Amino acid sequence: MTPARLRRFMNLWPPFLFAGIRVLEIAGDWRHARVALRRHWYNRNYVGTHFGGSLFAMTDPFWMILTMQCLGREYIVWDKAGEIEFVAPGRADVFADFRIDEAMLAEIRAATANGEKYLRWCETPVVTANGEVIARVRKQIYVRRKREASAPRTDGATRDDAS
Repeated sequence: MTPARLRRFMNLWPPFLFAGIRVLEIAGDWRHARVALRRHWYNRNYVGTHFGGSLFAMTDPFWMILTMQCLGREYIVWDKAGEIEFVAPGRADVFADFRIDEAMLAEIRAATANGEKYLRWCETPVVTANGEVIARVRKQIYVRRKREASAPRTDGATRDDAS
C-alpha cells in the first residue's frame, strides 16, 4: 500500500470519519504524518470541548504504522501501551505530527539485532493551529526482528530453501 492510498483509506475509515479526524499527510518515505481533528458538534464533550477519546484516537495508529513501514518486513511492530495527558481544553481544530528520524530507526535496529523485543515510548503533542498544547500523547511500541530474519538456520538450509 502506498502512503497516499493509506491516507485516503484512513479518511474514509468510520472511526476517523465519524470522529472528525482527517489524515492530512503521510510522507512518501513513511517518515512523517500529519493529522487534524476538526471541532464539530458531534465530537464535543459535555462541556463543549474536544472529546478526549477523539484526541487519543487521532494519534492511535501512526507510530506503529510509520515504524513498521520504515523498518520493513523483517520486523514485527505492535502498539503496546498508550497514555494521554490533557493540558488545556480543546476549543479549536487541533493537529498532531509524527516524525521518524534515522536515529530512532538505528536505535531500534541495534536493540533488536539479535531478535530481542524492544519497547520504545514515542511522544506526540496535540496542538492548535497557533501551537497551544491541548494534550500530550505517549504511545509505546513493541518491536522485534522476526526470528527468521535474525537467527541463522540450524538445519543447514538457507532462507531461500524454506519456501
